[in-house]
Amino acid sequence: MITVTISDKGQITLPAAIRRKLGLDPHHKVELVAGENEITLRPVKKLSELYGVFQKHALNVTEDWETVRTKTEGAITREVAGG
Repeated sequence: MITVTISDKGQITLPAAIRRKLGLDPHHKVELVAGENEITLRPVKKLSELYGVFQKHALNVTEDWETVRTKTEGAITREVAGG
């Protein structure tokens, strides 16, 4: 566990090791989720990271369009959410 201090302006600095591990560059967006007694910080995927997400789900498809679309939307949702 790493502990950081909140500044007078309400800011925290993420240690370099954490930024490297999560691939966070300057100006990278993160999502903050406030829980009961915790805060979760998650990287927001860049649009460039989503490049090709349709392609890998559409190769060798023999199903009808509606099934493909539903499966692809689900896969994209899971990938964007980090799961």
